[in-house]
Amino acid sequence: MQLVIYFLMILTYTHADYPALKALLSEKGLRDVSQMLSVQIQSKLKSAELPEVQGGVDIKIGTVHYVLSNMRVVQCSMPDPTLVFVEGTGVSVEVTQLTLAVTGRWATRFGIIHDSGSFDLTVNNINIYTLLQLGDDAGRLSITTVQCSANVGGVDIHFHGGASIIFQPFVSAFSGQIIDKIREQICPAIQQAINGLETTLQEIPVNIPVGPYLYLSIPLTSSPAVKDQSFGLDIKGEFYSRSSPSEPPFSASVFDVPYAENYMLSMAASEFLVNSAAYAFLSSGALQINIRDDMIPKSSPIHLNTSQFGAFVPQLRTLYPNMEMQVLLYASETPLFSFSSGAIEIHVPAAAKFSAVKPDGALVPLFTLDVDGSFGGSARIDTNLTGAFQMKNLTLTLGSSEIGDFKTDSLEQMAVMAVKMFVLPKLNAALKAGFLLPTLQGFSLINSQLLIKNGFVAIFTDVQESGLL
Repeated sequence: MQLVIYFLMILTYTHADYPALKALLSEKGLRDVSQMLSVQIQSKLKSAELPEVQGGVDIKIGTVHYVLSNMRVVQCSMPDPTLVFVEGTGVSVEVTQLTLAVTGRWATRFGIIHDSGSFDLTVNNINIYTLLQLGDDAGRLSITTVQCSANVGGVDIHFHGGASIIFQPFVSAFSGQIIDKIREQICPAIQQAINGLETTLQEIPVNIPVGPYLYLSIPLTSSPAVKDQSFGLDIKGEFYSRSSPSEPPFSASVFDVPYAENYMLSMAASEFLVNSAAYAFLSSGALQINIRDDMIPKSSPIHLNTSQFGAFVPQLRTLYPNMEMQVLLYASETPLFSFSSGAIEIHVPAAAKFSAVKPDGALVPLFTLDVDGSFGGSARIDTNLTGAFQMKNLTLTLGSSEIGDFKTDSLEQMAVMAVKMFVLPKLNAALKAGFLLPTLQGFSLINSQLLIKNGFVAIFTDVQESGLL
């Protein structure tokens, strides 16, 4: 049962009227979960401590009181559980023909006579049916047990040691009691496990720190949508500045995650998700950098000093001869991403504030250039998430000047050359190497496909276990 919840948690680690993140678990996903669940159930049973069984048997001349304790499962077998979406409710889980081989200790008391030894117990044809309701509790996925039933086909027990040769003939007299006591403990044990998982779900934070500047808000925006072929989650998906959280001047738009029956999971993120991150970075003051001459490659034909920049701004040579320069490059507005069929576009409004550096380190303001850039690119999934970008347009205009007007055509040409020769090659080299897809502990994404649609990007993927939970 735990595996089902861990798997659902993959779907979940505002000003938005609509969710910016969506996830959909398909019937194929549920079938594959049932296969993993079979392995997990058998693994958990073999490491579980079974509760002791106590009772008494009337043997005509009195009552023999017995205790079966220190029980552990040494072998179990079962077909894959049957998991089915129940529209409007959640998931039903049915386990059939579960057989357990158990060893343990027995102890009996008949008046003042006490005896003990070991036993081997086989529990046959255990059938369990559980209906789980999936809901929304204060923005977190919740799970409750709506229905549980269990029955045990039979038991076969053999006693060893002590006076077991005398005790063994009475097994048939109390095997029914053992069956009843085992059956009675199954649903309470399941309920206890579900309660523990529900507690874990409610402890999952809905605000996740992302680096030093941002946090991601991921509460559910509505109750889970359970249909007869899928289970869907709508998630807020908005980034905020950790230092000055505020709402962006734009909102999320409606979109639907495509259903892909050949994949276990479908996940989608709208433009709002990445644009809220850009706004949060801007609000945090993170979208700025001071560029000094020692940061420019020595092989560059242009360096930050008034002598070389005098070729583009003539008055620099006379007003501030032979001085180093510094540039404060910053985003003047929120950079905005847009997704269209198969393509990603980024519009970057920025400004570059140029200053001369005096020998004592003091800065002398010179001029500010307004920068308007647009870039286009694509992304794909191989083993990693990879991509590539190219420049579509870059324009420079004079925003303000402390040294008088000048033309910016030559500076614009130089900026275009610098971006093409230095910035984009480094960016694309990093994007070519790619980034690992996010995973939940114990699982990895395989057979993944990425599609860029109008307004959102979708990932269709299968999931496999990659380690212990």
